[in-house]
Amino acid sequence: MGIEFVLLEDLQQSEFALLGSEVVYEAMKKVRLIRDRLKMAHSRQKSYVDNRKRDLEFEVGKWVYLKISPMKGVLRFGKKGKLGPRYIGPYEILKRVGKVAYELKLPIELAPVYLVFHISMLKKCIGDPVSILPLEGLGVNENLSYEEVPIEIIDRQVKMLRNKEVASVKVLWKKHLVEGATWEA
Repeated sequence: MGIEFVLLEDLQQSEFALLGSEVVYEAMKKVRLIRDRLKMAHSRQKSYVDNRKRDLEFEVGKWVYLKISPMKGVLRFGKKGKLGPRYIGPYEILKRVGKVAYELKLPIELAPVYLVFHISMLKKCIGDPVSILPLEGLGVNENLSYEEVPIEIIDRQVKMLRNKEVASVKVLWKKHLVEGATWEA
């Protein structure tokens, strides 16, 4: 199936036309083969995607998280930073607007934001949104840390190491269950 190189001087006019059509025929055959293989690969990849693809739909009254812009340096919804949250919420769906848009019930702080969002900006809220505690009542600082306050010493123990004794106490902390108690030196 290789192409032979022949000097043009040695060829007659009819032989040149025959050789040229042969080269074109071989090239067309290869192009057809490549096209068929690309179609086959495309079909295989499409079937993989179609198996995993699911149409997203939300019901009115359900709760969803709202995606914050992932673009660097863009301040959206009062959130910014490298390790900032990707989603905020949860927010309740008030109504469906068209096939792929939903209107959300946003808090007063987000009043300047338009209430209708594309389905790609939403993520299903799993669990009961009523049980999510607000950060204000928990005494959480701006950097999302809080102060642990000991309530009671539950137990004491002294461990013997090679040549010294180490005393430790089991401390029950505020806003923790008994199972959350820790041993402290």
